[in-house]
Amino acid sequence: MLILAILAGLIIAFSIGSNNSSNALGICIGAGIIPFKKGIVIFGLFAFAGIFLSGAKVMHTVGRSLTHLNLELVSLSLLLSALIILLSNWKHLPLSTHQVIIGSLTGCAFAKGYFVNTKALFYILLSWITAPIIAGILSMVLYDFTIKMLKKLPFFSTEVLIRSFLLLSATLISYNTGANELATVLGPIITPKVYPYHYIIFFLASVSLFLGAVTLSSRVLDTIGKGIVPLDPVSGFVAQLSAGICLLGFTHIGMPVSTTHSLIGAISGIGFSKGLNTIKTRMLKKIGLNWIFTTIAAFLISFFIAKFF
Repeated sequence: MLILAILAGLIIAFSIGSNNSSNALGICIGAGIIPFKKGIVIFGLFAFAGIFLSGAKVMHTVGRSLTHLNLELVSLSLLLSALIILLSNWKHLPLSTHQVIIGSLTGCAFAKGYFVNTKALFYILLSWITAPIIAGILSMVLYDFTIKMLKKLPFFSTEVLIRSFLLLSATLISYNTGANELATVLGPIITPKVYPYHYIIFFLASVSLFLGAVTLSSRVLDTIGKGIVPLDPVSGFVAQLSAGICLLGFTHIGMPVSTTHSLIGAISGIGFSKGLNTIKTRMLKKIGLNWIFTTIAAFLISFFIAKFF
């Protein structure tokens, strides 16, 4: 069961690479700033740095504060999470890994009659709601400020600065992918009762994430980069910076917050600043329904499988 839990975690890490690399690279590629291969390397390196340097608090929340964990619960919930996440990737939709994992963990825990820390669960749910709102408000403020400042600079200086800042903000999102996304996956595995040798898992999960980004990430890049609001380098930079700042704040307090949620909230904030007619509301509704469906599905599937099998 230990091997099954680790394999399931690596599958999810692979899925994060194929799905969530779009959060870091979709805007750069959609705006024509960075080639795909170069972006993948940046993503992999900074994601590893994120889990290694800043993943501890989120891992503690998911792996110790939320519910009682044992090998049976961890292996079953992570395996079911992996299947749901792979299905969403196949459907070309960005997906919150956090919602699936938390839904599966709590579903299995309720089914087995284990203690679930409802206070911790409430704070996690609250963070899912507030993170995209905060990122959206921040992006609206920063977008207006950035446009005013750039008007005072020569055109060529502006272009060089924005391209550089966009790459920097992409590295910030990549770092948060490791510090929060990978930490959410590895939190249930890296506990004294499951697998305490965390540096080995850090390395294996980072390699799996990189392989996912290399092989499958192109399937969802257009959804983030072009599918919600048409993005230019300025708006792309502001959206990534806003989401990155928001994510760093939630990671610091140990909340497993979705990079996808935050970035889409920030992109939507840019759309509000530009005008409502620039937002592709049908895509936003489709993504929103997918979030709700996967969370409920993860909980119910995990609950019934753990209850009756």
